[in-house]
Formats: sequence, C-alpha cells, structure tokens
Amino acid sequence: MLRIGIIGAGRIGKVHTQSICNYVRDAVITTIADPFITPELEQWAKQNGIANTTKNYQDILQDPNIDAVLICSSTDTHAAISLEAIAAGKHIFCEKPIDHDIGKIKAVLNALADTSIKYMVGFNRRFDHNFRAVRAAVEAGKVGKVEIVKITSRDPNPPSAEYAARSGGMFLDMTIHDFDMVRYLSGEEVEEVFVHPAVLVDPAIGEAGDVDTAVITLKLQSGALAVIDNCRRCAYGYDQRAEVFGSLGAAACGNDAASNVQVSAANGVTGEKPLFFFLERYMRAYATEVEEFIAAVVNDTPVPVDAAAGLEAVRIGIAATVSSKEGRPVKLAEIEA
Repeated sequence: MLRIGIIGAGRIGKVHTQSICNYVRDAVITTIADPFITPELEQWAKQNGIANTTKNYQDILQDPNIDAVLICSSTDTHAAISLEAIAAGKHIFCEKPIDHDIGKIKAVLNALADTSIKYMVGFNRRFDHNFRAVRAAVEAGKVGKVEIVKITSRDPNPPSAEYAARSGGMFLDMTIHDFDMVRYLSGEEVEEVFVHPAVLVDPAIGEAGDVDTAVITLKLQSGALAVIDNCRRCAYGYDQRAEVFGSLGAAACGNDAASNVQVSAANGVTGEKPLFFFLERYMRAYATEVEEFIAAVVNDTPVPVDAAAGLEAVRIGIAATVSSKEGRPVKLAEIEA
C-alpha cells in the first residue's frame, strides 16, 4: 500500500483526493498540506478518511512514512517543491505544468538524473478512454501513416480576467493539454507552431493581455500537420474531440454525454449535451493516471508521462505564445531545448 501526501488542497487537489479515495485501491492518503487549511477543509479531509492535515508541506516531505507526493499547489510552486521532494527521496506526481520557465524545468530534470525517483506529470487526457482508443488505433497501424491530427477543445465558460492575467496565458494554461495530445496521438514531435489568436468572448481577457479563441497549426517531424481549435466559451458544454487521419483511414472520438439516447419526434431529433466540464468528463481519467503512477512506483517501471514530456509541452506553449504575439510561425528550435 503506497502512502501518499497531497500538497495543495484547492480544486485539483480535491479532485485527486476524491479520485484516490473512490477508485484507487493500492494507495492511501495519509496527509494533506495547504497553507489555507480551514476547519471545513479539515472536516472534509476526515470525511474522506484522511486523519492528518497541515499548513506546512514540509511536514509531508519530512515524514519517513510517506512514499510519494502529489504536487497540486499553484503552478509557481511546482518546480521548487519538486526539487525539495527529490531531495527528500519522495516519488512525485506533479500537476501540469512543472513550471512556465524552461530553466526551472531543466533544474528538475537535472535533479532527477541518477536517482531512482519516479516523476510523473499530470496530463490527464492521455488516460481518457476515448483518446486512448484513438492512440491504440494509430499504434496498431489502422490509420496508416499519420497525415493530419485535428483537436477541438472548448471550455463551457471563460475564466475571469484576473485568472487569465496570472495563468501564464491560454497556451500555457488551456492549450498545453492539446499540445501534449498532439504528441500523444501522433507519436511524433512538433517542429513548428503558427497561431491565429483572437479575443471574441470577453474583452476583459484581452485587456488582461491574453486571448480567448485561437486556431493553431503545427508541423510535425514527419511532415504531418496538426490543427487545434480552442475557445474559452462553448454554449453547449465541454467540447473535447479528436481525429487522426492517415494514409489508410482515420480514427476519431467525440464527446461523452450523460447518455447516448436520441429522441426522434416530429419536431426534430434531440440528444444529450456533452458532459459539462473537466470534472465530469475526466474524473475517471484522473484516477487512472494516479493508478498508473502508483504501478510505476510499486513495479519500478517507467511512468507514462515523464518530466521530459512535461518540458516538451511547455516548449510548444512558449512557441505558441511567441507566435501569437509576433504573428509568425515559430520553430521549436528557437525555444531553448
């Protein structure tokens, strides 16, 4: 039984806590750390079977009975806490991104070198049953040589302008998942990024220095192309679709819904809207990724998404940010490796 400490009890920390408590059999959460622990949060932890809460994450790192940590704190703390956790000899699951600064990510990679510590980055969409089935079809050669990857990713509601201002920008906050999915679904690396950005949803997001809508084209190493369309608002819910088109055919997946029932009547045919947001769509994927992290620790096997993969997604996100601001294609070679 792997003993886990969770650092950060915000939204994503609570998601992981609930998924582990509800789905994961081979791990137990012993402690949750958050500087803003409240009596309500302590009670919530106890209701989930977690006896220990603390305001100081160092209590987790210094606890010899804790085997692994989940870093679910704010992005600006990920790299620093990762380095401390590596020094403490803990296995680490870190929410994306490791950092927005490539130098800080490289410091984590350097600290991991020549250690036996497992370090996994939380790109949960790789563990969604739909996207995994598309990837399996590509790996099995069913689509032939990959030629086009298409990803649609649209959130149901836009974030606040305040959030947009401190998020690192849409490409490092939202689209970073899609950049990772391009690499995952195609099995290839990205060579060039070109962004057509817009502010069509909320002018305040633009005033905060960000964008809320974009069409992004990417060139892959083989010459294949990828297209991502993003929007921070989608009136019908959380739109998450993907297609890989190749020389022999295509593999595509649509949205999950509460049911696949269609009602046909004289006034038309109606069905369910997509599941509302990421908690509804990806809750099981969150559990699966932690299960596979635990299996890698227990069986001493490679993690499915390592720190190097985390670095590549950030490199693409930085290239996209430069492209958005400068209005030109940006080669990944321009971004520090």
